[in-house]
Amino acid sequence: MLKTHLSRSKLVLSLLVLLCTFAQPLAAQQVDGQAMTVEQVKIKIAKLGVGDKAKATVRTKDGAKTKGYIAQTGDNEFVIRDRKTNAASTIRYEDVAKVEANRGHSTARNIAIGIGIGVGAFVAIILITIAHLD
Repeated sequence: MLKTHLSRSKLVLSLLVLLCTFAQPLAAQQVDGQAMTVEQVKIKIAKLGVGDKAKATVRTKDGAKTKGYIAQTGDNEFVIRDRKTNAASTIRYEDVAKVEANRGHSTARNIAIGIGIGVGAFVAIILITIAHLD
Protein backbone atom coordinates (compact mmCIF):
# COMPACT_ATOMS: atom_id res chain seq x y z
CA MET A 1 0.00 0.00 0.00
CA LEU A 2 2.82 2.40 0.91
CA LYS A 3 4.64 1.59 -2.35
CA THR A 4 1.53 2.42 -4.37
CA HIS A 5 1.10 5.72 -2.53
CA LEU A 6 4.76 6.66 -3.09
CA SER A 7 4.61 5.76 -6.79
CA ARG A 8 1.45 7.90 -7.17
CA SER A 9 3.21 10.81 -5.46
CA LYS A 10 6.18 10.46 -7.81
CA LEU A 11 3.82 10.34 -10.78
CA VAL A 12 1.98 13.49 -9.68
CA LEU A 13 5.29 15.29 -9.08
CA SER A 14 6.52 14.23 -12.53
CA LEU A 15 3.31 15.52 -14.11
CA LEU A 16 3.68 18.87 -12.36
CA VAL A 17 7.26 19.20 -13.62
CA LEU A 18 6.07 18.32 -17.14
CA LEU A 19 3.30 20.93 -17.03
CA CYS A 20 5.71 23.58 -15.74
CA THR A 21 8.01 22.79 -18.65
CA PHE A 22 5.17 23.51 -21.08
CA ALA A 23 3.92 26.59 -19.22
CA GLN A 24 7.25 28.43 -18.97
CA PRO A 25 7.83 29.02 -22.73
CA LEU A 26 4.19 30.02 -23.14
CA ALA A 27 4.49 32.60 -20.38
CA ALA A 28 7.62 33.99 -22.03
CA GLN A 29 5.58 34.73 -25.16
CA GLN A 30 3.36 37.17 -23.29
CA VAL A 31 3.65 40.66 -24.71
CA ASP A 32 5.13 43.23 -22.38
CA GLY A 33 3.76 46.76 -22.21
CA GLN A 34 7.04 48.58 -22.73
CA ALA A 35 7.43 50.90 -25.71
CA MET A 36 10.11 50.12 -28.28
CA THR A 37 13.13 52.38 -28.69
CA VAL A 38 14.14 53.74 -32.10
CA GLU A 39 17.04 51.28 -32.28
CA GLN A 40 14.75 48.34 -31.46
CA VAL A 41 12.33 49.43 -34.19
CA LYS A 42 15.16 49.71 -36.73
CA ILE A 43 16.42 46.24 -35.80
CA LYS A 44 12.93 44.72 -36.04
CA ILE A 45 12.28 46.33 -39.45
CA ALA A 46 15.71 45.20 -40.69
CA LYS A 47 14.96 41.61 -39.59
CA LEU A 48 11.67 41.67 -41.50
CA GLY A 49 13.45 42.78 -44.66
CA VAL A 50 11.93 44.49 -47.69
CA GLY A 51 9.43 43.16 -50.21
CA ASP A 52 6.17 41.26 -50.47
CA LYS A 53 7.28 38.65 -47.92
CA ALA A 54 8.11 41.29 -45.26
CA LYS A 55 4.59 41.45 -43.81
CA ALA A 56 4.09 43.54 -40.68
CA THR A 57 1.59 45.35 -38.50
CA VAL A 58 2.88 48.69 -37.23
CA ARG A 59 1.28 50.59 -34.36
CA THR A 60 2.27 54.22 -33.96
CA LYS A 61 2.40 56.18 -30.73
CA ASP A 62 -0.77 58.07 -31.68
CA GLY A 63 -2.68 54.74 -31.80
CA ALA A 64 -2.86 54.26 -35.58
CA LYS A 65 -2.45 50.71 -36.90
CA THR A 66 -1.03 49.99 -40.36
CA LYS A 67 -0.91 46.50 -41.91
CA GLY A 68 1.03 45.64 -45.01
CA TYR A 69 4.54 44.88 -46.18
CA ILE A 70 7.76 46.84 -45.83
CA ALA A 71 8.42 48.37 -49.23
CA GLN A 72 11.43 50.58 -48.46
CA THR A 73 13.66 51.50 -45.52
CA GLY A 74 15.74 54.57 -44.83
CA ASP A 75 17.80 56.14 -42.05
CA ASN A 76 14.90 57.92 -40.35
CA GLU A 77 11.78 56.33 -41.84
CA PHE A 78 10.37 53.37 -43.73
CA VAL A 79 7.55 52.82 -46.20
CA ILE A 80 4.84 50.25 -45.59
CA ARG A 81 2.39 49.38 -48.37
CA ASP A 82 -1.11 48.03 -47.84
CA ARG A 83 -1.39 44.56 -49.39
CA LYS A 84 -4.88 45.11 -50.75
CA THR A 85 -4.81 48.71 -51.98
CA ASN A 86 -1.04 49.06 -52.48
CA ALA A 87 -1.26 52.51 -50.81
CA ALA A 88 2.08 53.63 -49.38
CA SER A 89 2.47 55.02 -45.85
CA THR A 90 5.72 56.60 -44.73
CA ILE A 91 6.36 56.12 -41.01
CA ARG A 92 9.20 57.61 -38.99
CA TYR A 93 11.01 55.17 -36.70
CA GLU A 94 10.54 57.48 -33.71
CA ASP A 95 6.75 57.44 -34.18
CA VAL A 96 6.50 53.64 -33.89
CA ALA A 97 5.19 52.13 -30.67
CA LYS A 98 5.15 48.48 -31.77
CA VAL A 99 6.08 46.33 -34.77
CA GLU A 100 4.58 42.87 -35.18
CA ALA A 101 5.66 40.40 -37.84
CA ASN A 102 2.79 38.74 -39.69
CA ARG A 103 4.36 35.38 -40.36
CA GLY A 104 1.18 33.35 -40.24
CA HIS A 105 -0.42 32.14 -37.06
CA SER A 106 -1.18 34.48 -34.18
CA THR A 107 0.47 34.18 -30.78
CA ALA A 108 -2.88 33.49 -29.13
CA ARG A 109 -3.46 30.55 -31.48
CA ASN A 110 -0.01 29.13 -30.75
CA ILE A 111 -0.57 29.47 -26.99
CA ALA A 112 -3.94 27.73 -27.28
CA ILE A 113 -2.34 24.86 -29.22
CA GLY A 114 0.41 24.52 -26.60
CA ILE A 115 -2.07 24.49 -23.74
CA GLY A 116 -4.22 21.95 -25.58
CA ILE A 117 -1.24 19.64 -26.09
CA GLY A 118 -0.28 19.98 -22.42
CA VAL A 119 -3.81 19.25 -21.19
CA GLY A 120 -4.14 16.32 -23.60
CA ALA A 121 -0.85 14.81 -22.41
CA PHE A 122 -1.88 15.31 -18.79
CA VAL A 123 -5.25 13.59 -19.31
CA ALA A 124 -3.60 10.74 -21.24
CA ILE A 125 -1.09 10.13 -18.43
CA ILE A 126 -3.83 10.18 -15.80
CA LEU A 127 -5.93 7.69 -17.80
CA ILE A 128 -2.95 5.39 -18.31
CA THR A 129 -2.16 5.56 -14.59
CA ILE A 130 -5.73 4.73 -13.63
CA ALA A 131 -5.78 1.81 -16.06
CA HIS A 132 -2.59 0.35 -14.53
CA LEU A 133 -3.85 0.66 -10.95
CA ASP A 134 -6.47 -2.04 -11.48
